[in-house]
Amino acid sequence: MLLIIDYGAGNIRSVINALRFIGADVAVSCDPAEFRRAQGLILPGVGASGYAMRMLAPFAEAISETVRRGTPLLGICLGFQLLFDQSHEMGVTPCLGWIGGSVVPIPPGRTIPHMGWNYVQAPERMRLMAGLGPGRHFAFVHSYYAEVADAAATVATVDYDGLQMAAAIEKDNIFGCQFHPEKSGDDGLTLLRNFNDICRERRPC
Repeated sequence: MLLIIDYGAGNIRSVINALRFIGADVAVSCDPAEFRRAQGLILPGVGASGYAMRMLAPFAEAISETVRRGTPLLGICLGFQLLFDQSHEMGVTPCLGWIGGSVVPIPPGRTIPHMGWNYVQAPERMRLMAGLGPGRHFAFVHSYYAEVADAAATVATVDYDGLQMAAAIEKDNIFGCQFHPEKSGDDGLTLLRNFNDICRERRPC
């Protein structure tokens, strides 16, 4: 079962619909007991990092404990940004700290937010992007991006007017994508199937 963490800072309906479309067993909860029973966790998110971390705070340690036990987690959009050490959105907000790096504003001189379909280039070894060749187009909408500072992480990138940004990431059992796979057509559904398969292959602790 894939559990969507519903902490009040994300529009989860489209994620639920996409996962059900691919045949995944989906539940929605903020109950730590449910975290421990799940094969995989999905952390969505829209809005600002500071607000999201305040909403997530009552559940953050239970989620971290579940991740430490090896349960795969996929962060989507703002949920992707929360995986890093800190965000510089409206001040500095400490985030979950599972992946080294900071979330910073997209530099001036470009249309902000970065919105629309853009080409994501992925390393061949990236499990989350398996079956998608060297890259595909995905749907983005964001004004901040992650500067990755973690040598253990595998990163897919997107070029935005000469700025190379992290578009997707994986490190051990932690996965994330800045874009919205649930709004990215067949290729987004393939990514979600890949994550579902990763979760199903995991051996219980």
